[in-house]
Amino acid sequence: MIPVSARDPRKDWFRILVFLLPPTMFLLCLGAAPLFDVDEGAFSEATREMFERGDFLSTYLNGEHRFDKPILIYWLQALAYLALGPSEWAFRLPSALAAMTWCYATWHFARQRFGADAALAALAIASTSLGPMIIGRAATADALLNLLLALTLFDAWRHLESGRRAPLLRSYMWMGLGALTKGPIALLIPAAVTLLYCASRAQWRRWLKSVTDPLGWLVFLLLVAPWYAAALNIHGQLFIDGFILRHNVERFSGTLEGHGGGIAYYLFTVPLLLLPWTGPLFAAIRGFRADLAVGVRRLLWCWAAFVIAFFSLSGTKLPHYVLYGCTPLFLLIAAHRDDLKRAWAHWLPPAFLLTVYAMLPWILAALAASQAGDAYSRAQLGRALVETTPFYVLATFGGIACWLAVVHYWRAPIWRTLVGAGVLQGLLLVVFVVPLAGELAQGPVKRTALAMRETGEPVTLLSYTAPSFSVYRQAVTPRRQPEPGGLAVTRIDRVPEDGYDTLGVEGGVVTLRRHSP
Repeated sequence: MIPVSARDPRKDWFRILVFLLPPTMFLLCLGAAPLFDVDEGAFSEATREMFERGDFLSTYLNGEHRFDKPILIYWLQALAYLALGPSEWAFRLPSALAAMTWCYATWHFARQRFGADAALAALAIASTSLGPMIIGRAATADALLNLLLALTLFDAWRHLESGRRAPLLRSYMWMGLGALTKGPIALLIPAAVTLLYCASRAQWRRWLKSVTDPLGWLVFLLLVAPWYAAALNIHGQLFIDGFILRHNVERFSGTLEGHGGGIAYYLFTVPLLLLPWTGPLFAAIRGFRADLAVGVRRLLWCWAAFVIAFFSLSGTKLPHYVLYGCTPLFLLIAAHRDDLKRAWAHWLPPAFLLTVYAMLPWILAALAASQAGDAYSRAQLGRALVETTPFYVLATFGGIACWLAVVHYWRAPIWRTLVGAGVLQGLLLVVFVVPLAGELAQGPVKRTALAMRETGEPVTLLSYTAPSFSVYRQAVTPRRQPEPGGLAVTRIDRVPEDGYDTLGVEGGVVTLRRHSP
């Protein structure tokens, strides 16, 4: 044991600050931006409609069946809704808590296998990487699934390294909760990763014994079967067609909702999602061959490689899918933290991102003045310079100056300096960048919905998909033409040529009244 007098107080403070990162990064200003459409709005409105309908077994969106995801995230959002009311904070809180737990679980796993310093680095990386920060503050199912996949594979490794049955049974429990969060993917990833690992070790029988454990499957079915059976009983073929076929089979085999991309999509996405840890990621990749000789590191590479390969082959591609394979990258980067060379190469990625933050209002204004995208998006972004406050400019340009000062004056190991970059990047993101982006993308939607709520009149969405509108209006808003004399809200590029009077325009959001006969 190190005598108290021999301990470096600077290291103690560093540890304390790193341990405070998850609540800081995931809870600070959690409700500062409106709900983003489509995903956040859809999850939040489906949860709100549970209370309106008095039905907590099925999900609906604006009165129509919603089979996108299973039930668990909605139940958790409903608990937060009961405690905090219909606020952005409430709808995002389950994801924030899941992300915090995800970070601490990664630290705990690393501490037992890589040592205290590597565990601290893994905690800092998980808490400050760009992708996890965004998804951990979003009212969707992905942060919860990330947590459950991590817990599943952490316990799967504990079983593989020790042979004990208890962690294996826990992994079945986590998979069951994952299947209630996002479906079959919660089984597919752990099964495939452990298969790859065991096959590389010629341990086929060991894998087969693990995946056919009868008590494990009993635990899994006790968690999963009641809700799936209830959903099938209530909705029948609609549930099979909507959830199983459309949102699982078709999502992999085809391009769903226009979310496509090339085979190399995630090779470019992963380095961006891991900012400011892009440089250390490449340093870890250089140690790939040596890592294969160490059991736990071999499993981590199998995990990351499978997720990237699987979703690269999927027809539907979204950036956050690859986050399911980022947990092992956090650990591998932490394990190679002392191998970092050429400091300037590691300083450039955070400098790039901080520069993007500072220039974002002008970048968005330039896009709005161009012919890029559609008229609705250009109208929303056209308010960028008007909505940018002097505080935003001072903070973001000050962030660049602060980073340059840290690089020049702070004498610390490269990875510790990057923790500073991650903290700076994260604080600017949650305090300034996300609120600005939320105001541009969703501010007009929120204010129009609140105004329509005050009128007390029926309203429809005309050729417009904005589920957050119903959240803020606190009422189902069908997507159809209004009755004669009725109100409708639409996009600026979808206003009918005749038959309507325009009552108001804000950004790209237009309020209309249909002519009476």
